[in-house]
Order: sequence, then structure tokens, then C-alpha cells
Amino acid sequence: MSEVVTLGCRLNIAESEAIRAMLPDDDLIVVNSCAVTEEAVRQTRRAIRRARRERPDARIVVTGCAAEVERDAFAAMPEVSGVVSNLHKLKAATYSPFASSVVEKRISTSPDTNGSQAQTHARAFVEVQNGCDHRCTFCIIPYGRGPSRSTPAGAVIEHIRRLVDEGAQEVVLTGVDLTSYGDLAGDSLGLLVERILKAVPTLPRLRLSSLDPVEIDERLFALIAGEERLMPHLHLSLQAGDDMILKRMKRRHLRADAIRLVERIKAARPDIAIGADLIAGFPTETEAMFANSLRIIEQCDIVFGHIFPYSPRRGTPAARMPQVEPEVVRARAKRLRDACAERQASWLDGLVGTRQRVLVELDGRTGHAPNFAKTELSNTVQPRTLHTTLITARRGDTLIGTPE
Repeated sequence: MSEVVTLGCRLNIAESEAIRAMLPDDDLIVVNSCAVTEEAVRQTRRAIRRARRERPDARIVVTGCAAEVERDAFAAMPEVSGVVSNLHKLKAATYSPFASSVVEKRISTSPDTNGSQAQTHARAFVEVQNGCDHRCTFCIIPYGRGPSRSTPAGAVIEHIRRLVDEGAQEVVLTGVDLTSYGDLAGDSLGLLVERILKAVPTLPRLRLSSLDPVEIDERLFALIAGEERLMPHLHLSLQAGDDMILKRMKRRHLRADAIRLVERIKAARPDIAIGADLIAGFPTETEAMFANSLRIIEQCDIVFGHIFPYSPRRGTPAARMPQVEPEVVRARAKRLRDACAERQASWLDGLVGTRQRVLVELDGRTGHAPNFAKTELSNTVQPRTLHTTLITARRGDTLIGTPE
């Protein structure tokens, strides 16, 4: 039986679903790797070795960003039967040479992600953009994904329409640099969202993955602030809260820009939940600079913190900058996580007693509210359905509720 092991971002999740649907029914494992940090690359190697231990007779194929930027290193691993580039990872014919026999494929060899997704998530992830034209000094991903390119809106809409016909209650739009959508003439992410909501009126919930705050234009802002079918959950690619560090990262916003954006959105839609990526211990970061990143958690009301301890990526400008001691990096990352956890706990406590429309996961007992709060139900219900749920308590980072 073929299997896909996924590491990394929501875009990888979307691509893994497409890969899973196109694999031959064979003894084949595809590892869809991540290269965002050195630790992510190490996790990919560990996943490969674990797959070999668990299935010693399977053929292991590695794809994704880590395989793209360190192709020779992964090809040299004795566990690996082959390495597939990001350019070819979504072509079914790519995996045929690794099959032990010629078998019928489950979808065509179309090099896109428009095949039906396997039922592994209640939410459906739809790739609408890939690649990146920016060169943040810490990031290797543009070298693995290439320049920014967008999927035509018509193809995206047809994909989503099929998913909804198959029972999808929520679609998540994904991309490497999602807010850059629109390299096709006249397009923008806001316009795409408008077209999706108009063309697929039976889609109950639409969610956006990570957004660059500097690229949220007025059209997209108006949708985030006022469109009920666009979920009240905004994840921002902030990376830092100190202006000097942001400049050294070659980010295009300053801390005041992020704070002002969140203030505007919360004034228009008070129930929105804010998430953010933050890097701890970027080269040259002093304690005072770190304190600015720590403060922005409160100033932007960040309740979903995705914290990265900085680790140098070979080939990036930041790797040549003066580095912060590893133990300091780890300690700062913990302080950021603790601050986010404390703020999240307070926010979740405030949701006790409310009613939330929960999308139930495949286990029938867990799910997510519109604001993306994790929720555990008091009894099992039908998976992949929406249930109004009375929130009765909080346990750790999860709400407890009773479906009505």
C-alpha cells in the first residue's frame, strides 16, 4: 500500500493529498519534505529512516523543498530509491518507475492539484499559488519553490466546486506567498476570494493560510473584516517585532504596520483570532530587540503563535551574519511560546459559555471553531459535518463542548 509522509506547511499538506490520490497501489512511500529550517531537514531524514524501519521492503521516494535544495544528500541516503523535484512532484507518471508492476492509476497524469483529495482531513487544502519572488535573508524556500506563479481563478473555482460536491464543508487556500496571488493580469487574492464565494454559494467556510501583512490590500481587508463565510482567523507572516531585525530580514513591513493592521481588523471584526509566525534569535538580535518581538504578542493579540528558533540555512545571507548563541535562541523561543500560550489560554477561557459552529474531524470527536480554536466534543457525531456546539470548559489548548 502506498503512503505519503508530510512535513512542513499547509501547502505541503495540499500537495500531499494530490500525490496520495495519484500513487499506484503499491509498496511505495513518498516523503514530502520541508526545508524551512535545518531542524526541518533533520526531521525529514529521521522520517525517511523511520519509514525504512517500519516498512523495510518499501521503496522510498523523497520530494519537497529539502529534496530540492539538498538533492545529492538525499539521493545518497541508502534508504532512498529516488528523489523527485518540486516541478514534477504533482505528475502521476513521475511515480510509475518506482512501482513494482504496472498498475492502474487513480487519477490522470495532469500536473496540477485538481484531483479529488483523499479523506484525511475535514478541511480541504487547495493550492492557488506557489513559489516566491522575495528574498528574505533567512529563507531558503524560494530556491526550492522557484518564482511566484498563480493558478488561474477558473481552475481554482472548478476544483473547489468539485470538493464541495464531494462533501467538503471548509476549504483552505494555500500558497508559499499566498498574498502575492495575481501574477496573472488583473488578478489579486481579494478578487479570487470574491469570485470563489460568488461562484460556489454552497461552500460554507473559506479559510486563508499565512498572509504577508504588507500585501493585504483594501479589497482583501474588506473581505477579512466583513465576509461571514471567510473564517475569522488571520495568520500573519510577521517573523519579528523589532524594526532593525525586520530590516535585516529584508521584510517589507515594520512593527507599526502590523499593529495598525490588527487594530483596524479587530475594530471591524472583534471576534477575529490572530496567529503569527515569529523567529527567535535571528542573527544580531539583542535582548532589547527580542523584547520588542515579545511585546508584539500582546500588541497584536497573537493567540496562535508559530515560533521558529532561528537556525542558519546554508546559502542564505542570514547564515553569514553574527549568530546568537544556540542556548539563547532556545531560551527566547521558549519565552515566545510561553507568552503565546498564556495569551491563548486567556482567550479560550473567554469563549467558555459561547456557541461555536464546529467542523468535526474524521474521528467524530474533535474539530475547529470558525476562529480555529481546537474543540473536543462530549459525544461522537458524524465526521466532516458542522455542529453548533455549546462550549463548557477549556482543557489545555482545547475547548470542550456539547453539540446541540
